[in-house]
Amino acid sequence: MQTIIIEWQHLDVAGATCRRCADTGAELIQAIARLQVECAPKEVNIVFRETKLKADEIAHSKTILINGIPLETILPDTQASASCCTSCADLTGRPEQCRTLVHLGHEYETISQDLIRQAVCLVGGCC
Repeated sequence: MQTIIIEWQHLDVAGATCRRCADTGAELIQAIARLQVECAPKEVNIVFRETKLKADEIAHSKTILINGIPLETILPDTQASASCCTSCADLTGRPEQCRTLVHLGHEYETISQDLIRQAVCLVGGCC
């Protein structure tokens, strides 16, 4: 059986995360549930790991790794970027740039379950 490990790295300040990371987390949970059903018949196991980051690691917040590879590296025409995030700033007490993804020219503050699924399908060939 093949195993695909999906790791979600996100800011965690006293148990809270920013709005964008929380929304990405919700999308990720939905994607994983869907992928577990889709990939099981092909004997591909989907495993979820969560890594909570400190404020000084915010540049890596909202990173999704699939078998250790960043999602933006897997998907063609996708790059990591950043934009001002007031939600992160509320948590850290200073102005912050929160990670975004640019896919086919569209910037995503929240990483959608569709992008997550596309990347997992490319890695695992199970969907």
